[in-house]
Amino acid sequence: MLQNDAWLPLFPLKTVLFPDGVLPLKVFEARYMDMVRECMKHNTPFGVVLIRAGQEVGAAAEPEEVGCLAYIADWDMQQLGVMILRTQGGERFRIVETRILPDQRLEARIEMIAADGVIPISDMHVSCAKTLKIVIDDVDAKGRAEEGDAFVSPFSQPIRLDSASWVANRWCEILPIPLKARQKLLELDDAQSRLTIVHQYLLQHKIL
Repeated sequence: MLQNDAWLPLFPLKTVLFPDGVLPLKVFEARYMDMVRECMKHNTPFGVVLIRAGQEVGAAAEPEEVGCLAYIADWDMQQLGVMILRTQGGERFRIVETRILPDQRLEARIEMIAADGVIPISDMHVSCAKTLKIVIDDVDAKGRAEEGDAFVSPFSQPIRLDSASWVANRWCEILPIPLKARQKLLELDDAQSRLTIVHQYLLQHKIL
């Protein structure tokens, strides 16, 4: 478990992780290999944050203020010096303070953001859930056809189409929108607001 006063290791990326989202990662920089080993040793998460300025490699990047905890669900090292991770999003957090370590890795003191809680799908948003199921079924069918038993769904399990939070977050991950817009959706206080924006987008683009 992450202690309240602990420094959270950060992994700044050009992606946005949402709660319950699945994020595969290829880790090859020594600094992040060390970070991952420490997290696995102590069974603790690291924080995934969108890069506001800078790059994924080299000098420490400037992160957005809100990120998401990433828990290591599985890992493999088929090639020396390259670690393949499958991580899953946990709780959202807000950065209070950051520090840069000598190896240019970022750590932060954080405050947790309250989870969305159990919010059932409203009648207005049922179509979002139904269409998402079609997308998931299509992705899974194609994946199994191409990879067979080796296929692993890119969607977190179990599928929770009755949860406004789960449905909203999965749409936020897959919609073809700019990273800044995805970040703004992550920062919204409640799942209903997130899902309402998704619903409007799907209607405007004639997906519903």
